[in-house]
Amino acid sequence: MISATVTIKVQFYDLDPMQVVWHGSYARFLEQARCALLDRIGYNYLEMSDSGYVWPIVEMNIKYIRAIRFAQEIRVEATLAEYENRLRIQYRIVDAATGELLTKAWTTQVAVVAATSELLFESPRVLFDKIRELLP
Repeated sequence: MISATVTIKVQFYDLDPMQVVWHGSYARFLEQARCALLDRIGYNYLEMSDSGYVWPIVEMNIKYIRAIRFAQEIRVEATLAEYENRLRIQYRIVDAATGELLTKAWTTQVAVVAATSELLFESPRVLFDKIRELLP
């Protein structure tokens, strides 16, 4: 499948009072990797909007394996897992220096017609066309 990876250096504002990354910061980390993946596909949020669809996140699951700390460099990989009826993206967060797995996650997004708020049960053709351009 199609993947993209971003490298992030954890900042002080990402931490909670226990000096580890606050659970809410993970959503931002995933978003950065998801946008890199959508850029690679050529169908990020501006292109989605221009094509007449919005893609809200309807599910997010995060499995915390190891704590992430201040100034740690992490790599966040986003991989397209499903796209026929929804966008399911899987994530792996690893320590950039060691490759140690720190977090696993996934998100689900569904297509909604922007003009009518109608939920689609099949992804729009524009997404299929973009993905076909990348697959062998």
